[in-house]
Amino acid sequence: MSEKAYKMEGFKGSSVSAGLKKGGEPDLALIYSERDVVASGVFTTNRVQAAPVILSRENIKNGRVKAIVVNSGNANACTGEVGLQNARATAGLVAENLGIEPDEVLVASTGVIGAQLDMNLFSKAIPNLANSLSPDGIPRVAEAMMTTDSFSKISLFEGNADGGPFQILGIAKGAGMIMPDMATMLCFVLTDLRLDAQNLDRAVSAAVEASFNRISVDGDTSTNDMVIVLAHGRTEAEALSPGDFEEFNNGLTRVMTELATMIVRDGEGATKVVHVKVKGAATSEDALTAARTVANSSLVKTAFYGQDPNWGRIMAALGRAGILMREEKVSIWLDGIKIVEEGLGTGKGAEKEAADKMTNKEFVLTIDRQQGEHEERIITCDLTHEYITINADYR
Repeated sequence: MSEKAYKMEGFKGSSVSAGLKKGGEPDLALIYSERDVVASGVFTTNRVQAAPVILSRENIKNGRVKAIVVNSGNANACTGEVGLQNARATAGLVAENLGIEPDEVLVASTGVIGAQLDMNLFSKAIPNLANSLSPDGIPRVAEAMMTTDSFSKISLFEGNADGGPFQILGIAKGAGMIMPDMATMLCFVLTDLRLDAQNLDRAVSAAVEASFNRISVDGDTSTNDMVIVLAHGRTEAEALSPGDFEEFNNGLTRVMTELATMIVRDGEGATKVVHVKVKGAATSEDALTAARTVANSSLVKTAFYGQDPNWGRIMAALGRAGILMREEKVSIWLDGIKIVEEGLGTGKGAEKEAADKMTNKEFVLTIDRQQGEHEERIITCDLTHEYITINADYR
């Protein structure tokens, strides 16, 4: 799909190079709504929270969001009161140049933790950022907020509700420090469908839980994670019919799931996407804990990279997950090849077939615990030499 297809009436975007990144790439971006919007946000659960997260949590409560400004190259995290003042100053500069109020601006940052923002760079760049807003600019926002990402992440859903067509357009960034337990590094979603605040909050919570809360690259939760959804309609917001709300909810979940899967596919150094599915659990909590423990195991992830169906590592991860566990009940499949049956390996022949499946860029690991009817899944990736290189050289 061409860049021009990724646009939505009433929303504009722009990006500039402010000098925050060493290579001179675009690193400061802006999303602006020409109309009043209903906004909903979900933020990191990390107890160390970046200044932009603290500020955006405050501003989104006002219900008058008109703009989102995002920078890469500097996370503005662990920067104390000065960092919070800089986040407020950023919102103020954007508001001044757009003719809106500072509390109508949400601020997002991503990059190196612990360094203060150079506000001179922001003061020089933001007027140009505001002047270059364009209906075609949303893809440029997705590119400007990349850090270790190898490609920009964008998804579009088109549906019908409330008597006509509507769109949901989402962008995200993230490749490392991904096991958010709420969201991803950064995600912004726009829709031209009218929703009331309560229904939007409900839809966002459900979509985040089904998508970004079901991925892991490295088991780390960022200090800067946030998902922001902005909704504006052509008329006053009112409650959607149950069928129309379901259509929106399905579309929102699809967009977030596509973005979440892109993040795993782009995991730092990753060569494989692995869907870890746990079924037959006594509770949904047990199923999710088991899937997350296997998906985050460094030994399991390196086995994925080495194309080694080392099921002993999977059994060991299940055994330390802190869940109800009966070893003799567990069976394991790798893309349909059963490598474990009731706690015992099924032989070298099956392992060889499974190893062949692991040469694919994407496969499914299924674990049946035979202790109940509950099922959960996590999307993860392999752990490679390149992951170490990227993160050792990050600064």
